[in-house]
Parts: sequence; structure tokens; C-alpha cells
Amino acid sequence: MSFIVTANPPAAPQEGTVSNDGFFPDMSPQAVRDACRLDGTVTKERLLPALQDAMLSVNGELQAWADEQRSRWGYATLDEVPAPQVGGTSAKVLYYQRAVHYCLMADLAEMYRNISSTPSGSSKADRVMEELVVQLGDHRRKQRWAISDLLGVARCTVELL
Repeated sequence: MSFIVTANPPAAPQEGTVSNDGFFPDMSPQAVRDACRLDGTVTKERLLPALQDAMLSVNGELQAWADEQRSRWGYATLDEVPAPQVGGTSAKVLYYQRAVHYCLMADLAEMYRNISSTPSGSSKADRVMEELVVQLGDHRRKQRWAISDLLGVARCTVELL
């Protein structure tokens, strides 16, 4: 009989809710950790500013639309904007959360891109960096798609040849 020692994951830090601007929903760092599959390597001190930045970034892109929803249609929150419900949650809220999640993951990947445990110039390091660039592109694309879905506009990717 053999015994295999496994590392226990770090204890999850207790993190409060990050309040938003009143129109867009507040976000729970723990829910974001779960949705983005972030373990304890992303500390609370790094996650909270990154989450706030992602929320501000997505809010900025949606600001004109949100202003119209408030002033023209009288909706006080994103949850009040008419949308299908999935699991008891507005599709608009789900799209917003997805946009913030992918913005956050792209930002974190960019932040950690300069951290490498492989020697520079090695083929493994090159492969890791290449994969990271692909991930960054995927995260940004999915962020764009979530914002397009929230706005109700068609997704369109155009590449210059």
C-alpha cells in the first residue's frame, strides 16, 4: 500500500461584495473566483483591484447604453431591463457578469505574463507565451461577445488582410 501526499488548496479568503454604480450589479469576489476558476495564487490583494478595474472597463463601454436605459425607459437597474430569465437571473445580468469575468481573466493573464519559471529563449517558454497570447485573444473576444449579446447587437469579427 502506498500513500500519496497531495497539497491542500489555500484557504479561501473572506471577501466582501464589490459594490457597483447602482445600475450594474454588485459582484462577489468569491463568485468571480469560482466562475473564472481562480485559485489561491491570485491573492485577495490582486483580485480586488483587478475586479474593480474590469467592472469599470465594462461599465465604461456600456455607459451610453445604461444612460439611455435610465433616462429614456426609466429602468433603475440592469435587472429591470426586459430580458429572458435563465435560472431566475436576467440574461442581461448574466451577459454583464460574463463580460466582467473575461475582462478580468484577460487582465490577469496580461499581469502575470512576465512571470515565467522557464529560462528565456527555451522552446517551452516560447510555447507558454504563445499559448498565453491565444488565451488573451480568446478572453478579449469572449468579453466583446458578452457585451454585444447584452446590447442585442450581432457579433462581428473583422480581420484586415
